[in-house]
Amino acid sequence: MTVPSGWNGPAPGGWLLPLVLVVVSFFVLIAFETSYAIRDRGALSDQRRSQEPTVQEAIKVRQQLETLAAKTAQLAADGDEGAKSVVDQMKRQGVTLSPPKQ
Repeated sequence: MTVPSGWNGPAPGGWLLPLVLVVVSFFVLIAFETSYAIRDRGALSDQRRSQEPTVQEAIKVRQQLETLAAKTAQLAADGDEGAKSVVDQMKRQGVTLSPPKQ
């Protein structure tokens, strides 16, 4: 078996450059992904802050609605005909109104 005349075998340290390139590429990828994750987190935080007044208003409206429904149910339980009609109509639509807890 003869060795080609221009071939000197594997170059010393020939695996070092590819390994360094892979490691550097990996760290660049991690840095890139981390920067996007931080940017997305900030955007989500801003979005949540912008929705907070709307959520608070919805909670307030829901509490008012629950109070109104409870008082209507109490009136119906006390014998008010208009309130009984409202409670019956709500039952037909699948909404149950219960009197307030004492």
